[in-house]
Order: sequence, then C-alpha cells, then structure tokens
Amino acid sequence: LRVSNSSKFQVSEFILMGFPGIHSWQHWLSLPLALLYLLALSANILILTIINKEAALHQPMYHFLGILAVVDMGLATTIMPKILAILWFNAKTISLPECFAQMYAIHCFVAMESGIFVCMAVDRYVAICLPLRYPSIVTDFFVIKATIFMALRSSLSPISVPVLAAQRHYCSQNQIEHCLCSNLGVTSLACDDRKINSINQLFLAWTIMGSDLGLIILSYALILHSVLKLKSAEAASKAISTCISHLILIFFFYTVIIVISITHSATMTVPLVPVLLNVLHNVIPPALNPMVYALKNKELRQGFYKV
Repeated sequence: LRVSNSSKFQVSEFILMGFPGIHSWQHWLSLPLALLYLLALSANILILTIINKEAALHQPMYHFLGILAVVDMGLATTIMPKILAILWFNAKTISLPECFAQMYAIHCFVAMESGIFVCMAVDRYVAICLPLRYPSIVTDFFVIKATIFMALRSSLSPISVPVLAAQRHYCSQNQIEHCLCSNLGVTSLACDDRKINSINQLFLAWTIMGSDLGLIILSYALILHSVLKLKSAEAASKAISTCISHLILIFFFYTVIIVISITHSATMTVPLVPVLLNVLHNVIPPALNPMVYALKNKELRQGFYKV
C-alpha cells in the first residue's frame, strides 16, 4: 500500500496482523483454535439434535438452550474461518465493508447470547419461585416472543458501531494488531477524532450488557432468597443444581467481557492479552456451553445416550 500525502487519501483494505508480539510463531495457535472451533460446532449440533429428537426435552428451558446453541455457532463462525485463514494461508487482508460487517456480526451475536442468558435466568426464576404458575407464564409463545424481542434488540442496537467506524477517516495506517475487526482496534487507526466511537462502545456495553447482568443478578438473588426459605434440604439442593450450569456460563461470559473492557481502556504493555481474550471469548463459550449443560443436566445426558 502506497501512502499518499493527500489528506483525502483513504485506505481500501485493512491488514489483520494476527496476535501481537508473536507473529513469528502464531501459526502454532491454529491447531488448538481449529480444534476448539470444531468442538464448538459438533457439540452444539449434537445439543440441537438431542433436543429435537427427545420429546421429553420439548420444554421452554431446552428451547432457550437450542437457541443459545445456534447463537454460539454463529458467533464462532463469524470469526474463526478468517482467523484460521490468517494463520494457515497468511490471508491477512480484509476489505473495509467486510471488516465493518464482521464488527457488526460480533456485536449482534454477543448481545444475543447475553439476551438468551437473561431469558434463561427468568425461566429459572419462574420455575423455582413461582412453580405453580410456571406452565401458564413460560409457554412456547413466551419463548417465541422473548426470542424475537432479543433478536430485534441485538440486531438493531449495534448498528451504530460499524456506521460510526465507517465514518472515520483511515488515511495512512491500515495494519490492525488483531486477528478480527474489533471496534476499538479498527478505529484506533483513524486519522480523525474517534472519541464518539469510544463513547458509543461504552454506552452500548453499559446499556445492553449492564442491564442484562443486572436482571440476571436480580433473578438469582430472588432464587437464592426463595431457596433459603425451603424446609427440605433435598429440594433446596435440587433447585440450586438446576441453576449451577447457568451460573458457570454466565460468570465466564461476563467476567471476560469486563476484563476485555478494562485491558482495552488501560494503556496495555502486553497487547497480546486483550487480543487473545477477545478471540477466546468468541470461541470458548460456544465449546463450553453444551458440555457444561450436558454434564450438569440429567435429562440431556439421558437424551445423549439415546441419540
């Protein structure tokens, strides 16, 4: 790419350099990443097959789990083929529209995953705190309405991210020290002021992720309060065990998002950390979610043996 002196000059493509500081041996990461991606796809396809085949699993909780499996596969597929192309074939170039499309897709799927966790928390709250009203509240229609609402919210709210990124002027640098088009990674190359992009990113993180996490914490606080009032230790243990798998996944999902936000906003001496975390956050939950549910859920295990 030739750099022009003209201030009007705009780069036509970005170059995704991969993992910062380890370019010489980053191709070795392709094997564990490819295995994680294959694990994520096969485990989620297996979960969908079990839920579809097993009539006993045709319940709202498992419908949400099936939707989570689809979202997980979408999230992993948004980034992994390009990362593997960079590591295997040195295919580092990406056009501006492709880069902004990937940025939008990542935000959509992450917001959708967060939304499904909220739906699951509400499902568990109604099941444990209002068990007699559960069949009338959490119906199949409720699942459809909740999913449509979350899908609309997750696809409309992040539109501002690629739109604002596309309005920046990229005049000289086009090398992104990352293996995916992250909003802050791309806009850091802009020649003009990118303050609005950072403010928008922060606003979206707090309004979407913050409100979701708040609702999840409230649901589980009410569940805990309700469980502590149960006279039977066995009933309390059963109620808690149905929530443990959700809590493991939720804890991992939101902790990594918070760590990524902190490491990005801090002046990083080790830029590899947020990049690696960012990639792993988009591929480990899709691989981890089905296994955690399968290990913690008796009905799913029984369905798995049958299938």
